[in-house]
Amino acid sequence: MKTVSLYFQVHQPWRLKTYRFFNIGKDHNYLDDLTNRAIMQKIARDCYLPMNALLLGLLKENKGAFRISFSLTGTVVEQFKQYAPEVLDSFRALVDTGYVELLGETYSHSLAAVSSKEDFVEQVKAHTAMLKREFGVKPKAFRNTELIYSDDIGAMVGELGFKTMLAEGAKHILGWKSPNFVYAGAADQSLRLLLRNYKLSDDIAFRFSDEGWDEYPLTADKFAQWVAESDGEVVNLFMDYETFGEHQKASTGIFDFMRNLPKAILNRGDLQFATVSESAAKHQPVSVIHSPHLMSWADEERDITAWLGNDLQNEAFAKLYALKDKVKSLKSEDFNYVWNFMQTSDHFYYMATKWLSDGDVHSYFNPYGSSYEAFINYMNVLSDFQIEVEKALAAKKAKKSVKA
Repeated sequence: MKTVSLYFQVHQPWRLKTYRFFNIGKDHNYLDDLTNRAIMQKIARDCYLPMNALLLGLLKENKGAFRISFSLTGTVVEQFKQYAPEVLDSFRALVDTGYVELLGETYSHSLAAVSSKEDFVEQVKAHTAMLKREFGVKPKAFRNTELIYSDDIGAMVGELGFKTMLAEGAKHILGWKSPNFVYAGAADQSLRLLLRNYKLSDDIAFRFSDEGWDEYPLTADKFAQWVAESDGEVVNLFMDYETFGEHQKASTGIFDFMRNLPKAILNRGDLQFATVSESAAKHQPVSVIHSPHLMSWADEERDITAWLGNDLQNEAFAKLYALKDKVKSLKSEDFNYVWNFMQTSDHFYYMATKWLSDGDVHSYFNPYGSSYEAFINYMNVLSDFQIEVEKALAAKKAKKSVKA
């Protein structure tokens, strides 16, 4: 039987407030609390709560035949606890069914994997500790920020003890191969790779409400037929959880589609649901995937230029990571907290100057009017943070001198 793995990414960044040049050296509160609260509560109302309730009913109704996977970033869990604790409770209820798998992530949804192995490992360990603390589970599978993957990243993930990793089914990596099989990593061939079927995933995530699409309207039965007719042994449907109720509004019928999908899949008799770890364990790898260069799930290019593709992004990223050793040496929870939320990939996404196939995704909940505005605001905050780091280091050094 062909295996269907539904995976949802749940993430919200901590958004920075408007931070002027004249705030530098005076104002050390960087977050826009009102915006963060308003957005979280809106998404909770439109997506998280109704979708979690829908899935909970489907999981109980199907008694294990329907299974799903999630990854929740540390920043979104922090916002649940602060602004919408009922959402966190609803995710716990899903996990408690025993039919939901939680995946490992970078805690801050960061780009650490492409910059610092040390910081990447720390973030993954912090995220694993959060899952144990909040949900009582230890992840066995891993999903890196924005599905960013390479042979080297796969090796790091394998070293951390993960058995399965998600990646994009990018054409420039696969060539003639299909994403609908389990593969092995090139650097660590014990690591099993599940690749996103981006066409079927995007049929739901992007095209569902497009009345100009020649397959509109999309029904659960039609979609189940497409899944069954696709080649291979696995079909991996990976998408942002905010697809349901936010990117695709309730008025489009997206919740009705999801309500009918498990039945449409299971009634066929030739398809079954599995979590990503179950799917990877059920099927043997058919080949090794070689990915010497970084790939992601963004844009037509499936590379990382959405985050590190222009001079603004690269300058901000370099200046941030130049502070890494200094922040670590302070061993301060307060400085580490700021360091973590400043790493979140969304800040660099807002600075993107490419507005091609996924332009709507780039602009979704983007608080800035332009890429340059996003860059200036981020750099102002980073400049103040740098000043505070240097002051703290000087104070620490002076304290040591007095003791000596």
